[in-house]
Amino acid sequence: FRAKQWYQRRVRGRQLVFGLFDQSIHTKESADTAQCFSDAHQQVMGNPAPAGTNFAAQFGHMAGGYDAQYYGYMWSEVYSDDMFQTVFKDAGVLSQEAGLKYRTSILQPGGSVDAFDMLRNMLGREPNSNAFFKAKGFTV
Repeated sequence: FRAKQWYQRRVRGRQLVFGLFDQSIHTKESADTAQCFSDAHQQVMGNPAPAGTNFAAQFGHMAGGYDAQYYGYMWSEVYSDDMFQTVFKDAGVLSQEAGLKYRTSILQPGGSVDAFDMLRNMLGREPNSNAFFKAKGFTV
């Protein structure tokens, strides 16, 4: 389990580095992308990016129109972990009741209801990140 938690932290750390890098370069008039990436890497991973490299030069998301939306990956996982922990964990993933709740709260309204409102409706409360951190091995 500790190896899984280590891996989860590394993967999430990598995503955080990408998100911080993304926000850093998109909130400045101009930016040294190699330095911004190295700073984000240092802040999250505890060490700078390898010297003499420029990760941004090959990070297609930053130049392909996706750019400032990159951090959304982690938010989708925060919300899915919250739904799983709240609705499915105790009931079971094959629970008819839990499945029906998902169908009527999320699938049925589709795009006719704001996504955050659907999430609130399914959870019966405001969403939070506790389940996400717990699933990744952090103390909440």
